[in-house]
Amino acid sequence: MSLEEAEVIRRRAEAFLRNAEQLLKSGEWDLAVFNLEQYCQLILKYKLLVETGSYPRTHSLRRLIRELARIHPDLSSLVEDESRLHYVARLEEAYITSRYTPYVYEEREALSLYRFVVEEFKKFMDGV
Repeated sequence: MSLEEAEVIRRRAEAFLRNAEQLLKSGEWDLAVFNLEQYCQLILKYKLLVETGSYPRTHSLRRLIRELARIHPDLSSLVEDESRLHYVARLEEAYITSRYTPYVYEEREALSLYRFVVEEFKKFMDGV
């Protein structure tokens, strides 16, 4: 995949994050959480693509984080630290629940996940 194609993935990831912010403002908690997961998934795939030339065909944030942590070991705390793992797992679940189950996110859940993504996850990604 070319660098131009990687940039499309990066821009799309950032658009998902901006969209999540707008959805939170309009009270669309379920879709906001799904967009947060999509941001995380795509930014991880972008980073892997730039670093290694490819990425695994998976939706698992944990697997993508572990793959990228092989190059950037500090990222492993996203899946080794229990409190961070909780957030990563909740975001990973959002991918499945948004498609296949009638789970409804509450405002507190959505805002908590948003804070984690912006204040912790994104900072890790920006540092890679």
